[in-house]
Amino acid sequence: MTLNSIERLSTGIKELDELLDGGIPKGFFVALTGEPGTGKTVLCITYINEGIKEGDKCVYVTTEESKRSIITQAKMFNMDFEKAISEKKLVLADALMGDDDPWSLKSLEIDELIGKIIEAKKYLGYGRARLVIDSLSAFWLDKPAMARRHSYLVKKVLSKWDFTIFATSQYAITTSYAFGWGVEHIADGIIRFRRIIRNGQLKRYILIEKMRQTNHSLRLHEIEIKPGAGLTIIGASEMRVEDIRLPKSVVDKIVKTRQEEEAEYSNA
Repeated sequence: MTLNSIERLSTGIKELDELLDGGIPKGFFVALTGEPGTGKTVLCITYINEGIKEGDKCVYVTTEESKRSIITQAKMFNMDFEKAISEKKLVLADALMGDDDPWSLKSLEIDELIGKIIEAKKYLGYGRARLVIDSLSAFWLDKPAMARRHSYLVKKVLSKWDFTIFATSQYAITTSYAFGWGVEHIADGIIRFRRIIRNGQLKRYILIEKMRQTNHSLRLHEIEIKPGAGLTIIGASEMRVEDIRLPKSVVDKIVKTRQEEEAEYSNA
């Protein structure tokens, strides 16, 4: 099989699809990583909206915002999630509020997450499917040593249900090297978001760090998020990744601390 013959799913952003050599390979588990407010959720919403338009079975699990918040954000970008839900094109599962909605998760347990997603896929029916878990790292905040095992379980079980998965992992720049929470270790692709303040203005960036079976861009690109337009790619940045990377001595200390915490948890 050649790279050009691989079935790919559009992200809903033409310029990003071009950087990905046509889109996300079908069946992949893709980690979206980065600090809060960098654009991960906006990309997830756009990815699901594109799936709705293409007739895919779409499931969105939100753990850090309410179902209503996701619907409201989608409206800001002219995307009607309420209509998609009513037309049985989308299941929006809320793991934050724990209300009486049949798709709400009552706990942040990985088995309940997987069960609810499979239930949603059965409800939506047979066919190519898209899944967003925003964020997956919420399921092991109190037991970080389980991160890789839980990530692997999600990937292994749900790959049998024809899902192409976006899983976000949110953390701060001071912890990003050691606190990837396990998602990146098992991901087929990694799309990393960054933000910095330059000349008193917030700047956001996106980098495709990994995408198997894909001749993807290796350049850092600046992005903007605008009402009505969503996430847009401005263009390749002259900034190097090293310009926003922590010094090696700091990284080494973070990694060491992380390893000690995992060892302590494992021995408890």
